[in-house]
Amino acid sequence: MSDNDDFLEMFFVECDELLDNLSTGLREMEEPGHEIETVHSVFRAVHSMKGAAAAFGLSDLVTFAHRFETVLDMLRSNKLVADPPVMAVLHRASDVLTDLVAAARQSEAGDQSRMQELLSELDGLIGADAEEEEENFDFVPLALDLGPIDIADQATAFDITFAPDADLYRSGNDAVALLHALGQLGDATVEADTDAVPPLSEWSANQPRLRWRITLTTEATETEIKEIFEFVLDCCTLEVTRSAIDACPLPDSETTEVAPASTDDAPEPLAASETEKGHPATTVAGAQVNAPSANATIRVSLDRVDKLMNMIGELVIKESMLNQVVETAGFTENPDVYTALEGIRQLAGDIQESVMSIRAQPLKLVFQRMHRILREAADATGKQVRLEMLGEATEVDKTMIERLVDPLTHMIRNSVDHGLEDAVTRQRRGKPQQGTITLSAAHRSGRVLIEVADDGGGIDRTRVRQIAEERGLVSPDATLSPSEIDALLFMPGFSSKSEVSDLSGRGVGLDVVRREIMALGGRVMIQSQEGEGTSFSITLPLTLAVLEGMLIQIHDQTMVLPITAVQETLRPTGASLHGVGKNGRLLSNRGELIPIVDVACTFGLRRDMAPLEEGVLIVVETDSHRRAALHVDAIFDQRQVVIKSLEENYGRVPGVSAATILGDGNIALIIDPEEIVQSSVSEHHRSSIAYAANG
Repeated sequence: MSDNDDFLEMFFVECDELLDNLSTGLREMEEPGHEIETVHSVFRAVHSMKGAAAAFGLSDLVTFAHRFETVLDMLRSNKLVADPPVMAVLHRASDVLTDLVAAARQSEAGDQSRMQELLSELDGLIGADAEEEEENFDFVPLALDLGPIDIADQATAFDITFAPDADLYRSGNDAVALLHALGQLGDATVEADTDAVPPLSEWSANQPRLRWRITLTTEATETEIKEIFEFVLDCCTLEVTRSAIDACPLPDSETTEVAPASTDDAPEPLAASETEKGHPATTVAGAQVNAPSANATIRVSLDRVDKLMNMIGELVIKESMLNQVVETAGFTENPDVYTALEGIRQLAGDIQESVMSIRAQPLKLVFQRMHRILREAADATGKQVRLEMLGEATEVDKTMIERLVDPLTHMIRNSVDHGLEDAVTRQRRGKPQQGTITLSAAHRSGRVLIEVADDGGGIDRTRVRQIAEERGLVSPDATLSPSEIDALLFMPGFSSKSEVSDLSGRGVGLDVVRREIMALGGRVMIQSQEGEGTSFSITLPLTLAVLEGMLIQIHDQTMVLPITAVQETLRPTGASLHGVGKNGRLLSNRGELIPIVDVACTFGLRRDMAPLEEGVLIVVETDSHRRAALHVDAIFDQRQVVIKSLEENYGRVPGVSAATILGDGNIALIIDPEEIVQSSVSEHHRSSIAYAANG
């Protein structure tokens, strides 16, 4: 990859951050009493993208960003009011800007018709100045030569100190390009001040210490000099003073020390106070000096992190194998061997946890994109909808981030199209005309819980069952519980819409959501109350790489049960066991009757259920809050295991989520408690009904 390609990729990474700031800022601008700094922040995001895009010749992006920037400038100068119609245009402009960045990243042309449509809307806000803006808007490449330029007799010498901070580089700006632009104003002598630059071993990207001292002889005024740095004033330290030797450049071997200005005649600070953003700042010579963050960061390719994670997984397997060999050889009684093994196990666990934390990313990256999905769905249906987001900082494995976009998109559209009533119906039911969809995330018992909830009319189960019967998905005489009726929504091809629209009616919907979430090792559940709304819950593992598991024996097989599902283990007594139906068995535990599932029979490892007295019961609770007691032959150990995909290497096995390699080299299947319990409980429910019907 060439240097230009590297810079271009850095530009797109910075664009992602700027677009995120833009989206967040626009939503804050919709809140009553928002601060003017919010408008400035939005303006800077668009302005920074425009400036960097110009350097790479991305003309469509530059043209659109400039017009967008003009409207934002009118807002911050109070020439325009951020009322709902204006904010709607700005949100659509933000969407187009996002699309243009995505198209540029793929080296493709953006949607020209859509861009022109929004340019017209922006021109409508700009008014009579639009044509003048278009005529005056011209980007001229900056010369790279800092050589001497003819200076008139009226030239003035300025001493300039320029010190970028980390945010300047993060926003895609180039300090050298600013110096080149400064050289266009006159005869410039530039000297790098490296006194504060630490050794390479102590260097931090968050603490750039390089600064430049420039002596500029020019006809330009001090204001014109500062205009070059206009859009980076909030992320640099800039001092501009008249030179002690006016109109006479200093010799190359000399530098000028600029004395701090007194408090009486100190000029107005040039940089925005970082304390407004929650960062400490100090004032030196009348300008703000931003205190750099103590946290250093470095960008690393995800492929490298994945490779490191795979190596850590293999290390865990080798540690398990080593432990197995030591036990077989009878060395476990040796305290030195035991201490060394424990040290290796602890170290491997710490390394593994550290790498997992590197892969963790906040769900905010996904949640932010749902605002656009909601706006488009609301426009398509003509409904008034707002989106509330909770728990955006909840972190999940990086590999899940992009794979969550499609499922959440389906669910948001489904909530707008099917869940929320129209304004007339809501008003008749005593609800606000504007519906609310809540997107939330949190960590729960070692897993990630994501919920999409609406305050609509809930699921019409009578209608759902009728459609299922019409399509042959369920028998008319079948007895179904409310949760089983809700589960029909996840069947392939199920749709309650008879007409085809942009959002629904094509037979592609919640079955896609369920399949994609299951591919991530997760589950989707529904809770609905008629007239009150519907909530879809997604539970996901914290990582797709490892899990804490309980090694159990089922007939002649060793399997792994995720520890997050385990509530307790016990050996049953006769008084706590009860029969129900033909083959059903229940455990009485703390006043609750819990169905017992013979795991070996479920997997077909044996035909007849084993006597309960011969095994162990493991009480589990699934993601859908179902409880069951799994009957297994024995419990061996609890340990971390490395997850290996079974579907990619073999195929799907009901009741099994993945596989792992044990210390002795054998493969063990990882049980899916949700699927085991759900299938067994449903079978038990049907058997009990049949048994009762037959007397």
